[in-house]
Order: sequence, then C-alpha cells, then structure tokens
Amino acid sequence: MTGDAGLTGEGGLTGEGAPAERVVDAHLHAPPLSTVKPAWLEWADRFSGPVPWREVYDSAGNPVPARLDALLEAEGVDRALMFCEYSPRATGIHTIEENVPFTEYNPVRFRLVANVNPHLHHPPAREAERQLSFGAVAVKIHPVHGAFSPADKELYRLYEVCAGRGVPVIVHSGTSSFPGSRSSLGDPALMTDVVEDFPEVSFVFAHAGRGWWYDTAAFLALARPNVWLDLAGLPPSRLPSYFARFDLARLAERFIFGTDWPGVPGTAANVRALRSLGLPDAVFRDVVSGNAAKIFPGLGI
Repeated sequence: MTGDAGLTGEGGLTGEGAPAERVVDAHLHAPPLSTVKPAWLEWADRFSGPVPWREVYDSAGNPVPARLDALLEAEGVDRALMFCEYSPRATGIHTIEENVPFTEYNPVRFRLVANVNPHLHHPPAREAERQLSFGAVAVKIHPVHGAFSPADKELYRLYEVCAGRGVPVIVHSGTSSFPGSRSSLGDPALMTDVVEDFPEVSFVFAHAGRGWWYDTAAFLALARPNVWLDLAGLPPSRLPSYFARFDLARLAERFIFGTDWPGVPGTAANVRALRSLGLPDAVFRDVVSGNAAKIFPGLGI
C-alpha cells in the first residue's frame, strides 16, 4: 500500500486483452472498509481503475471473495497474494483472519501474507509464527507505516523464523503519503546488514525503493542474490526512467510483478505495459510469474 499520487499503473480498460501468460499479482489489499482510515479510502478511490473497486465489496463494506475472484479471473491473474496490515497510526488494522475467507473460497488463486508490527506484537517472532500457521507464504513488515526500523535487532528472531520455514520477508521500501507515515524508514539502505546477516532469506523490497531510493534498491538487488524488487504501485512505462542508471533487462531479472490493488487502473493493462518494454521473453515471464514461483512456497505455477 503506497499512498502516493500518480504512481499506480497504466490505465486502460479493465479485463480488455487479459494476458495469456501465467500471472502472479504479488501485492493486493482488500480490507474490510470498517478497518481502514479515511486516507486509505481516498487513495483507493483516486487510483483505482475504470471498474469501481467498491464493486468487490458488499453494502456493509466487506470484501466478497467471489467478486474479487471473478475480477482477477477477468484480469488474467492466476495467483494473488493478499496482504493484511497492522498499522494503526497510518492506515488501520486489517487482520490476517479477515483474509482467510479468500483462501477458503479459492485456495488455488489466493494466498495469504502475514504482517508483523513490533509495536503491537511482542515478541514479533511469535506473532509471525502464529500468522504463518494460517498458511501465509510470506511475512511483511511495514517500517514506514509502523514507524520502526527494519534493522532493529528485535526483528532478528523473526528473520530467523522465516529462514527456518523457508518463507520470504517483504519490506516496504520507499515513501508513503499516508498521515502518520515515517518515510525516512523506507530507505532500503537500512536493510544492508539484514540481507547480509540472513543470506538464506529472500527479501522482497515492495515498491522497489519508490521515491528517492530506486538506485539503492536496484544496487542491492543486483549485489545480493536474496534481494528482489516488487513493482507494486509503479507504472511499468516509467520503469526505464526510474532505473535509468541500470541495464533494465538485467535488473528485471530481480523484478516481481504486483499491483497494490485497488490502487491500480488495471492489472491486465499493467501486464501489457510490461510486455511493451521489450524485455526478453524469458525475463518477462519471470517478472509476471516465474520469480514469484521461485521464492513464495507452494504457488504451483
């Protein structure tokens, strides 16, 4: 979840020309609307696509798994990683339990992602283990919305748990405009020691250092085999300018496709826009599904 204006997607008609490729959307949010703050609603309304995102919800403001499942089918999404978030100071508290109905409805398409906030969960590792027991395929931490350092030694036991279980850690990297955020804590450089101390853990930098730190995120992804960059919230057409100092085809080998739904004009449109960048076919396929299949356990792609 980004909260940043103008960095959400390519637009186009939702579902028009859904991609033939296998697609993993590795970054989605569908919280009950009673759990989020007004700024989240404003963000979703502003950056969603031509099909109103609220059509996935019922009149009480609860997401309907069948509706989201149908939307993702139309958009050509084979697997979707559903994020929860425990960030009361920025967006609200959306629990992992509230995402379980998605995996119950369609356990093939939907997967859960855990979320731990050390200000709420003590010890963080115990909470990570609890949420992983729901079948989560990754643990996310959100330093910017939670106002904590991802390098805090209190989180090292959490990283050890992920190493032992073979699940990746997703770390918000880059800015956020949501009130209560602390964008200084989105600097990917804060993770330099962590990725070196836990080489067996795959670390996914959500939003690829968006804002001031694209270069930092890219340097780490190329230097460390356990660092990956998720493209959620980034318009594909702007990737060449965001990463102008790098060989895009080489760097794209470290990309993982994600949208930050509902803050995206259209998932299929973003896949088409990625295709238009002219990446080698094998690299493109890895971006939209292959890399996710390498690091997230049990996707079956």
